[in-house]
Amino acid sequence: MSLAVRYSEFGAPDVLRVVEVDEPHAGPGEVRVAVRAAGLNPYDYKVRSGANGTTHPLPSGQGAEFAGVVDEVGEGVDDIAVGDEVMGFTSFAAQAEFVVVKAKNTAPKPAGLAWRVAGGIGLVGNTAKRETDALDLGPDDTVLVTAGAGGVGLVATQFARATGAAVVATASESNHAFLRSVGAVPVAYGDGELERLRAAAPGGFTAALDHTGRAGVLTAIDLGIPAARINSIVDYPAADEFGIVNVGGGGKSRGELVWLADQVVTGALVFPILASYPLAEVGEAYRRFERRSGLGKIVLTVP
Repeated sequence: MSLAVRYSEFGAPDVLRVVEVDEPHAGPGEVRVAVRAAGLNPYDYKVRSGANGTTHPLPSGQGAEFAGVVDEVGEGVDDIAVGDEVMGFTSFAAQAEFVVVKAKNTAPKPAGLAWRVAGGIGLVGNTAKRETDALDLGPDDTVLVTAGAGGVGLVATQFARATGAAVVATASESNHAFLRSVGAVPVAYGDGELERLRAAAPGGFTAALDHTGRAGVLTAIDLGIPAARINSIVDYPAADEFGIVNVGGGGKSRGELVWLADQVVTGALVFPILASYPLAEVGEAYRRFERRSGLGKIVLTVP
């Protein structure tokens, strides 16, 4: 038997349990990974809370990204060996002692990459890369990034800057120093935000990466940004209403994980970890995560 996070009803973090399950084993084309770290993401609690409807089958596991050590290799896998340190992605299963995945859904973890970062970079990195790529940003752009110090936002801010674009990012004042350190101009939320944004970019904005929803989309429109250069990963109805773009996560691959890991190891991407919790404290980890306070990723660790 092994331990895994499960829930049997939709609701708040209180429904989460760490229970004994049958120990999984690698089949053909698969590897089994002894998990060392698994990231928390908004999609986890949106499904668990029932916000996405109640069609998701129960009982359910949880978690979509992980890092750990391969301890079983299935038939036909010849490029991964027992003992290899990997990072990877799965569906509703990462928060556990063991996860079994297709070998192609893993990538080598660099020796210089911390477990907590390796287990938490995949999904936010994937989303940030896809959304910035979708706008074809470059040195002639001035980009608005809403929630620029949030989970996806802090990565998107850096990816946008890496294109040579100027970046103005909205965030709580406690996160302004971080945004300045990665080359962005921070602007505080709240009354007068639109005026502060205009003052921060007197030449105007050419693109926007939205992580807040309708308010962020309307702000981008008020700033005169063309709808086709506004990408929101939150406000999907705005695509039909205003003609904006809704490119978010998807298309994850081994190559992308390798690239993301390299970005962190080389220092091209700063990826702060806010906190880590042992698997047994998964409920408390999500309670903190869902308060949406603090800078950086929250991950679960497995001894």
